[in-house]
Amino acid sequence: MRKFLVILDDSRECLNAMRFAAMRAANTGGGVEILAVIPPEEFNHWIGVGDIMRAEARERIEVHFEVFAKWMRDRQGVSPQLVIREGETVPEILAQIQDNPDIGVLVLGAGDDKGNPGPLVTALTKTAGSLTVPITIVPGELSKERLEAVT
Repeated sequence: MRKFLVILDDSRECLNAMRFAAMRAANTGGGVEILAVIPPEEFNHWIGVGDIMRAEARERIEVHFEVFAKWMRDRQGVSPQLVIREGETVPEILAQIQDNPDIGVLVLGAGDDKGNPGPLVTALTKTAGSLTVPITIVPGELSKERLEAVT
């Protein structure tokens, strides 16, 4: 089954990317894989403190994921899979694509700030030529109605 890989973070653009990935998966019989990356700088403390912070970060991610997962299951009939990786965001995204041959499309949300699509879009479009999957960039200003129309 072809999966749409979408990145879970705290950005506003994440929302439209999630919606797009779920709608496309529902309309094409695909799946959704949601990747969250925990940056390494969050754990530059003593080992015990770092372990507690890592557990708290995972818990926050799982709660955030469940909000999207419930919407995907209830509205789109899609049951997404959560993957949590630790490291620098862009290398971890590339590693996830490499590690999972079921991923068919990387879905990114673009910020609605004119001239600045966001750090992920900027970084990943620079490596687009060497990716093994296409990137779909979902504009931040796209309405729910327009998203439904294009998916």
